[in-house]
Amino acid sequence: MSKMTIELEKLVYNKDGLIPAIIQDDRTGNVLMLAYMNEEAIQKTLETKETWFYSRSRQQLWHKGATSGNRQIVKRLSVDCDQDALLIQVEPMGPACHTGKITCFYEPAFEEEQPNRQVIHDLVDEIKRRRENPIEGSYTAYLFREGIDKILKKIGEESTEVVIGAKNRDKEELTNELADLTYHSLVLMELLDVAVDDVKNVLRNRRMKSEVKTDE
Repeated sequence: MSKMTIELEKLVYNKDGLIPAIIQDDRTGNVLMLAYMNEEAIQKTLETKETWFYSRSRQQLWHKGATSGNRQIVKRLSVDCDQDALLIQVEPMGPACHTGKITCFYEPAFEEEQPNRQVIHDLVDEIKRRRENPIEGSYTAYLFREGIDKILKKIGEESTEVVIGAKNRDKEELTNELADLTYHSLVLMELLDVAVDDVKNVLRNRRMKSEVKTDE
């Protein structure tokens, strides 16, 4: 259920009547781009549930994806505590960057280690590709070729390995077996058309119900 709490007249714009908007992938959490909006762009974004921005170079409104098809479906719009910046979480219909990259922030200036927040979604995408375009020698393609019974057999085996790892109190063994179980579960989910977001929604709803009971 959508609801609107933003008060446009309370937003703090810069001297050019613009406010910065950070665009974030609602699924992965990746920051996709930074753009600017004026009041009309915000209104159009709220009305159409797709992102609209104001081009400082062209001095005009532009609808993201109007020519490229890489539209952004708005899931959530938040205002920061000072009312002078927006965070817009979207479902991207394609790359955000004009270079064809998924995000405009694709060149890290400093990186201590590779982030892992998107690894599940990357794995889901790879599993889907292996199902749609089987590659010789691919274990994932083999599982899909063998079918549900083989996949369920592997899940049963990996579940047992998880139990053994836990009983052994061996963190490394347990972690590896949990990773194997997760992978095979994702293969099963792809086969039966269950999305990661479906599972997230169930967990969220359970948490909300738990919080309501606690408040009571």
